[in-house]
Amino acid sequence: MPKILDQIKGPNDIKKIDKTNLNELAKEIRTFLMQSISKTGGHLASNLGTVELTMAIHLSLNLPEDKVVWDVGHQAYTHKILTGRKDNFPTLRQYGGLSGFPKTKESDCDAFDTGHSSTSISAALGLAKARDIKNETNKVYAVIGDGALSGGMAFEALNNAARLKSNMIIVLNDNNMSITENVGGMANYLGKIRTGTSYQNLKGGVEGALRSVPIVGDTVADKIKRSKDSLKRLFIPGMLFEDMGITYIGPIDGHDISEMVKAFKSAQRAKKAVLVHVVTKKGKGYSYAERIPSKYHGIDPFDIKSGETVCKAKTETYTSVFGNTLLKEAKENQNIAAVCAAMPSGTGLVQFQNMFPERYFDVGIAEEHAVTFAAGLAAGGMHPVVAIYSTFLQRAYDQILHDVCLDNLPVTFAIDRAGIVGSDGETHQGVFDLSYLSNIPNLTVMAPKNKQEFIEMLKFSFHHQGPTAVRYPRGEIYTGLSEYHAPVEYQKSECIQRGKQIVLLAVGSMNETADSVVAHLQEKGYEASHVNVRFIKPMDTVILDELLKEHELFVTLEDNVQIGGYGQMVSDYLMTKKNGTNAKVLNISIPDRFVEHGSTDILKIKLGLDADSIVERIMESL
Repeated sequence: MPKILDQIKGPNDIKKIDKTNLNELAKEIRTFLMQSISKTGGHLASNLGTVELTMAIHLSLNLPEDKVVWDVGHQAYTHKILTGRKDNFPTLRQYGGLSGFPKTKESDCDAFDTGHSSTSISAALGLAKARDIKNETNKVYAVIGDGALSGGMAFEALNNAARLKSNMIIVLNDNNMSITENVGGMANYLGKIRTGTSYQNLKGGVEGALRSVPIVGDTVADKIKRSKDSLKRLFIPGMLFEDMGITYIGPIDGHDISEMVKAFKSAQRAKKAVLVHVVTKKGKGYSYAERIPSKYHGIDPFDIKSGETVCKAKTETYTSVFGNTLLKEAKENQNIAAVCAAMPSGTGLVQFQNMFPERYFDVGIAEEHAVTFAAGLAAGGMHPVVAIYSTFLQRAYDQILHDVCLDNLPVTFAIDRAGIVGSDGETHQGVFDLSYLSNIPNLTVMAPKNKQEFIEMLKFSFHHQGPTAVRYPRGEIYTGLSEYHAPVEYQKSECIQRGKQIVLLAVGSMNETADSVVAHLQEKGYEASHVNVRFIKPMDTVILDELLKEHELFVTLEDNVQIGGYGQMVSDYLMTKKNGTNAKVLNISIPDRFVEHGSTDILKIKLGLDADSIVERIMESL
């Protein structure tokens, strides 16, 4: 007998499945997800928790005419399966393969490209208004997690959605988790709703009892039903969504397909925004993921039986070195505090959280608030360290500029996952930070070449009387070039090797590549200089002036986009020399395009950031 899942070939095929087989289909999808992700790696726990929810949404919609926007989108694997992409899962998150997030260029059933949090309600509201203006009738759903609902942008969208005079459904996927446990008032509020079943029980019991009364029962029951808002306020504190003007339905078991379908069908009849609150279990169906969902949020290939990853043994990472260095410095400096946006584990702050809970602040998925909150800490005499991934820090650009740097406050930005991140693709590559940070006055921007220098830069930043940013890559920390260890001094680069004619100016992790390029050039008869930039801003112009005396080709190496990056800063400086210069600048950087998903090594080759490609370009320039 063929598997039920094999009957799903394309959009809406799930509607052909007999209702009695839907629960079996959910089991098959979970099995497929575990088997597939165990080989490729990917987001496991979030997808296991949303299998039935996704099925219920697909049963309620007609894709691709109807639209569903997934917040963040890492939980959309079942959606991809149900829209005919199951056979592509062996290529998940690989170069040229299936993306781990919704992509409009991948399928018409992906209504909106996502990857960052708290955006779905805004995008869906725009889709709904566009539909109304064009006199169309398609349905629009936004799926948002309870963690993402803590983001300020989600509240802005809810406020605006309350004015909608046509139907739009907001599905709140409540699993009491974002990547780690949720924090803050919204988490507490939803917790009260989850446990406050007295309202639901009372409503059903009272209505049933009244309708059984002859003659007057239905009339009284209808009056009670019309006054549901008053009842809700009695039993559920605040009724935030109803008070905002958005109809609330729930909470509903997020693993009961029939109940969710009923709720969605009911919600579709309203001529306004409706929020359907479903409660799911992250990691459902896989005991390891249920017990430790954060470990299986995003995981490398793993053994299903043991739950352990099958990749090489864990090595020291930039993230772990950051966490250990911060912990050590905080023991000596009582003014150091740590701030993160819902990612203590991902940013290396778990030990700090345990050791100094009074100086640790997880503000939830709210990067803008995190930065301005840190500015307030600094204005109050503390030295906050804001640990956020590069791709997420760009969400707080105005706060960095206006609230931290304008007042020249001592805040350290620990920018993890800078440069090419890899498998998560366009929305997660940290290739814009040098450009968006280097144009801000008062901000010092640094990038270390190896472990030893990373530690020294962090220490420097903790004592610097002004805002600093230290950006560093994902993964295993580089320990090479350790024989070169000039002290970290403000605005000073480090000369690793002296040569003539060609000079390589390498930013951060590109020093490892530069070391290989120098060796290749030596084989071709060129003695190139190698300079470790260290300070991207303020730029070390003294060493540039020195290098002009003996070098005619300046090769800048950075894992950042070309526009606004270090290479352009060097070009601009050399062009403004009073006496002019014949020096040429070869800018090795990321082209003006978004970088798709794939392994870091493959992406560097495709982008021309590997040693062989760089040597080839240098020889062409010469």
